[in-house]
Amino acid sequence: MSEMGRRQFLAGSGAALVPGIGLAVPAGAQGSRTGAVATPDTLSAEVGMAVLRRGGNAVDAAIAIALALAVTYPEAGNIGGGGFMTGLVRGRPWFLDYRESAPRAATETMYQAADGSVMDGWSLVGNLAAGVPGTVRGLWDAHRRFGTRPWGELVEPAIALARDGFDPPAQMVRIRDDAQRDLGGANRLGGRFNAMAAGQVFRQPELADTLTRIARQGPDGFYAGETADLIVAQMARGMPRGIITAADLAAYRARWRRPIEGRWRGLGVITAPPPSSGGIALMQLLTMKALRDDLFAGVPHNSSRYIHLMAELCKRVFADRAQYLGDPDYWQVPVARLLDRAYLARRAGGIDPLRPSPTPSIRPGLERPQTTHFSVVDGAGNAVSNTYTINGWYGSGVVVEGAGFLLNNEMDDFSSAPGVPNQFGVVGGAANAIAPGKRPLSSMTPTILTRDGAPWLVLGSPGGSRIITTVFQVIANVVDHQMDLASAVAAQRFHHQLLPEDTIFTEPFGSGADPRVEAELTAMGYRLQMQDYVGDVAAIGRDVSGSPIVAPDPRARGAGRIATVDAR
Repeated sequence: MSEMGRRQFLAGSGAALVPGIGLAVPAGAQGSRTGAVATPDTLSAEVGMAVLRRGGNAVDAAIAIALALAVTYPEAGNIGGGGFMTGLVRGRPWFLDYRESAPRAATETMYQAADGSVMDGWSLVGNLAAGVPGTVRGLWDAHRRFGTRPWGELVEPAIALARDGFDPPAQMVRIRDDAQRDLGGANRLGGRFNAMAAGQVFRQPELADTLTRIARQGPDGFYAGETADLIVAQMARGMPRGIITAADLAAYRARWRRPIEGRWRGLGVITAPPPSSGGIALMQLLTMKALRDDLFAGVPHNSSRYIHLMAELCKRVFADRAQYLGDPDYWQVPVARLLDRAYLARRAGGIDPLRPSPTPSIRPGLERPQTTHFSVVDGAGNAVSNTYTINGWYGSGVVVEGAGFLLNNEMDDFSSAPGVPNQFGVVGGAANAIAPGKRPLSSMTPTILTRDGAPWLVLGSPGGSRIITTVFQVIANVVDHQMDLASAVAAQRFHHQLLPEDTIFTEPFGSGADPRVEAELTAMGYRLQMQDYVGDVAAIGRDVSGSPIVAPDPRARGAGRIATVDAR
């Protein structure tokens, strides 16, 4: 598709292009309905809006957005990774797991030396860090079940963006530079990504060719034929060598799973089941907070007491996560017991309102992150909350030669050895041990809250283990603190995950923050570890009239758009 063709696609049925911006905007609202997207960048938001205006539904828009982000957000958007999609179509909730899987040659000790120590970096950088990608198969399966627009039409904007190019934002170049240092060496990321520069059109012709094969052949354009051959050939380059085979690619399947569903404060909650830990953790946090309303009564939002109480809830959740959660196809996850209100009441009953509980005392309670997210709603009341990832920024640093896309380093989300933390500092055990075909535990938490059966809040975030606490805090901000959606997303965030002991990860204390909070937390015994930002939420809500409200996160380069769609 030429640049003119891309602009015509974005303009769609009766839309007008804003001069110099190229955004599809309503030409007239009579006899129309509204849809909305919240995405990590402007170009993908344009693509999603164009699909909605051309009559596509939320799933169609989500597919086109995901493929566009593989081009315009290469640090996390992908066709070489995997993810989770939570949806509501015609009032029925569903969940699609297209998480990466371990190759057939993977073993529980594949990252360990003879003495049992973990080989530094092997699960993070290079070919051996990659799991079998799931994104293309997942998007295809979502389209087969729910899509209304032709598959090729949904891939075409991504092809045009890869072939014609775009000006990379400064943040995108900065993240590339940071990733290059972390990956260690000029040979990582390949020449094309090395040459990317702000103010210069960035084109990806090899990726355009790969996307063209996917547009024409569906998943066979990725999991078989030329693209599959290129992936397998890449496994033999460099050391340590990778283990993904043609048989691994041909065998990959996405999984339809029953979402975690619950009620909280009169709202329906639809969220991610295992192999995500996010949905169970989110429901545990929401439920325990409600059960201990007595502790939160009168406590100011983001005061030292409030942050302490949130950390106490998180300690208990992350202790359970490490012990009980893994791929349900390989490990019996006690979902009902972990979400039982009586169990959670016992867990929350041990919270000390004044000081941190000793970390060694917080045991699993039952008896014997870099990612990207987008949200979509359409005028018919369908919704998609999608989180997908190649794990670290730029994944494993491996660009498949001749195919132009990055491979994930998702194998790091397994437990390389019992008690050894992954790149996000989260530990695990036997439930998340490596096994052939198994899917690593994730914190991705794509979530939909409903009111009277209709989508009321659609949200999610990147951030590794911080995803869970980010989504939790935004929901609590909206519901418990009655913030407007933009304020709820923008509010300062904090994270605690049991280990490192008594450590709270926090964004800088900015304007409007109580200067006493940091000192009071330190006096309680906490160590504060500053981060540039925690999470990058893409959220869509509804106002009192039912009209969509879009709240991309101000922390990064997110974009939100509302479309008026002809309903005739």
